[in-house]
Amino acid sequence: MAREEYNGCELPDDLFYDLDYVWVRPEDDGTFTLGITDPAQTMAGRVQYFRFRKPGSHRAAGKPVARLESGKWAGGIPTPFDGTIERINPAVEADPGLVNVAPYTDAWVVVMRPDDPQKALERLHTGPEAIVGLKQWIDRYDIHCMRCAD
Repeated sequence: MAREEYNGCELPDDLFYDLDYVWVRPEDDGTFTLGITDPAQTMAGRVQYFRFRKPGSHRAAGKPVARLESGKWAGGIPTPFDGTIERINPAVEADPGLVNVAPYTDAWVVVMRPDDPQKALERLHTGPEAIVGLKQWIDRYDIHCMRCAD
């Protein structure tokens, strides 16, 4: 995995992105791990609270799998495909601020099983195309990433 950096934001090129807030990583068991991007966590500010939908909940594409709240923003984390939440991240549940420190590693949000694995990534972008789109998003919102630390 290569991690490009732009305006201080980490942009791994092996993930899939909605080019807004969410990254997705396919897993070997047919599930998909979802998280929020480094630019999105920076834009939100220090995350203070996460409320997850329960494991076993079915979510339609665009519907939130979790809701985060920070001092600057509150909103849902949408799933990019129809599927069922298999697991939530207990580390993020216990320490929501972990999202500000490790958005691509320890601070994944949920693991989902898509209704149709062949179509789950259809609306997402990866590789050089995704990096270009993420850089445009960063420029549009004038984001300069930094990791919040305690």
